[in-house]
Amino acid sequence: MRIVWSCLWALAIIISFAAAEGPSVSHSTNNWAVLVCSSRFWFNYRHIANTLAMYRTVKRLGIPDSQIILMLADDVACNPRNPFAGTVYSNADRKTDLYGEKIEVDYKGDEVNVETFLRVLSGRLPESTPPNKRLMTDSRSNIFVYMTGHGGDEFLKFQDNEEISAFDIADAFGGMWAKGRYNEILFMVDTCQANTLYTKFYSPNIIATGSSAKDENSYSHHADNDIGVAVTDRYTHHVLTFLESINKTSKVTLQNLFDTFTFEVMHSNAGVRSDLFHRPLNETLLTDFFGGVSQVELSPNSWDEDDDSSELQSSDSPSSATYDSGTGTNTNSLIGSPKVLKVENNKSLDLNWNNPRALAAAGLVLLLQVGGILLAKSRL
Repeated sequence: MRIVWSCLWALAIIISFAAAEGPSVSHSTNNWAVLVCSSRFWFNYRHIANTLAMYRTVKRLGIPDSQIILMLADDVACNPRNPFAGTVYSNADRKTDLYGEKIEVDYKGDEVNVETFLRVLSGRLPESTPPNKRLMTDSRSNIFVYMTGHGGDEFLKFQDNEEISAFDIADAFGGMWAKGRYNEILFMVDTCQANTLYTKFYSPNIIATGSSAKDENSYSHHADNDIGVAVTDRYTHHVLTFLESINKTSKVTLQNLFDTFTFEVMHSNAGVRSDLFHRPLNETLLTDFFGGVSQVELSPNSWDEDDDSSELQSSDSPSSATYDSGTGTNTNSLIGSPKVLKVENNKSLDLNWNNPRALAAAGLVLLLQVGGILLAKSRL
């Protein structure tokens, strides 16, 4: 009997350690990306190339087009000054055409404006807006928001016509948190004085990074002599080069990326703000934001109790989507995640087996049951 009780105490210690590790685990079940190029005109070629290169990277790491909102003027590929018609490159070697295949631009031309961007974040779009142009996130969604263009102290210009302020973005994220539209946000911006754009954030679970400090410029990386303009910016080029070294299963963390931000590389002081973020950066994987989710979750039963059948349903099935156009939220947290499986059966379970706290709760229940059985037997 002493051996059994010793084993139970050992199990209790293991459970306590599992529970303590909870904050370092992402509880997201679906990842999204909002990629915004706020510039237009041929001389801003690099900003469109920045955005398309980021688009290519998040797709390579597993986020599908159905969960990417791409906003850009789209006036470069077919510009009469483009010597390589129908193409966009972010490197002078021109090895990868960023515009060539399977590009889905959700908002282009005059659609790329401050109002549209804020409506996408809030979900307050016209009822006629198709699903592919909606950010159908929920409280289990991790969102990567990338913006590039021309900016200044606490503002970013949209197509030389209007500006979005740091207060606008902060309040948009605040509204999203209040409506349960995200789990965590990674905000990344490449513009002059970029770090001032996230100084007004106040909502929880946001990690922000920018290319330059207040009163600093952000610089282009290099030009293509044949194209005649700069084709990428230093900050974005560095981030993309770093991301090329990882894959969908990499354990590289945000801290690993941020540690490479130096003045020698950027020619400016890239910044990071993490006071609103609840997890250690050295335990937060890059793929928590840049990649597709790869975990299985048992969801509550939606079958009648007398139905013994079970269903294994892929989350990218169109028939399983449920969307509330009134609130702008996705009522099924698993919709659109290509690698998240929804398991439904006749047992009422709601456990995320990748969540140590859930394991701790299950273990504690088991511990109490075993202890009760042994105590009852000892009295016989």
